[in-house]
Amino acid sequence: MKTIRQLVKRNSLLYVRDKSAVFFSMLSMLVVLGLMVVFLGNMNRDNVVSLLAEYGGSRDTEADLENAEHLIEMWTIAGILVVNAVMVTLTVIGIRIQDEEKKRLQSFYGSPVKPVKIALGYIFSALLIGTVMCILTLAAAEAYIAARGGSLLNPEETLQVAGLIVLNVFLYSCTLFFVSMFVHSNSAWSGFGTVIGTLAGFVGGIYLPMGFLPEKVQMVLKALPVLHGSAMLREIFTKKAMEVTFRGMPEKVAEEYKAYMGITVEAGGKVLGGEIQMAFLLGFAIIMIIASVIAWKAFDGRRKRI
Repeated sequence: MKTIRQLVKRNSLLYVRDKSAVFFSMLSMLVVLGLMVVFLGNMNRDNVVSLLAEYGGSRDTEADLENAEHLIEMWTIAGILVVNAVMVTLTVIGIRIQDEEKKRLQSFYGSPVKPVKIALGYIFSALLIGTVMCILTLAAAEAYIAARGGSLLNPEETLQVAGLIVLNVFLYSCTLFFVSMFVHSNSAWSGFGTVIGTLAGFVGGIYLPMGFLPEKVQMVLKALPVLHGSAMLREIFTKKAMEVTFRGMPEKVAEEYKAYMGITVEAGGKVLGGEIQMAFLLGFAIIMIIASVIAWKAFDGRRKRI
């Protein structure tokens, strides 16, 4: 464990010292926030108000508008945390690319350190930095909601969100480390990061609600872990807002809205429980770790033969 701790410390310090890396890892979060505030937020809010007016008969439109706005804000925060988890970990994992490009990995190859420890050093440093940055984002979001007079997460919900942040960041750390095994230059990794930053918003149902997408596209997204991580966070963030916004409405309307917005995920006609989704994310992460170690050993063996 001492070796892994030293590697984590070394990788984390490299990230913190690079101010541009910190900025660009947060850039996608700012893009998502800007899109939601300027464009998508009003559209989603108006959709909620229209739905309430259609099924609720005579209602207080002003109150519905305020409640819908708070609901969309909470829904957006969950999406921002997911994008943040992806982009921060991607930037930290980029240290492995830098080490390879600058020939620093040669020292690792020549050391007695096992490949699994080297891999875990990169993964755990991404987990540490990614978790810290997401927690800071959560704190900033809660401060924003409090300033607007909205309802905050209670201590139990905050702990649940923190646990899901760790799980999501761990998943993306493992997955992106595996992908990094096949990338060998900073320019290629930067280009890959641009693509991932865009796809994360769509795959997680953040830029466009799930119900807006074709059914076949939804089926593909349901097979990916990003959507499930987003859905679990949304379920916690929007719970109170959903109860207030859809008060007095038929339960079926609220359930259909949750499915449309990706707050719940259905498979086989049933809503997937959080336990199943967590097991899926954790299992996917473990598979990525095993695949990364196998790939590392394969590349190392090929290098030695050369």
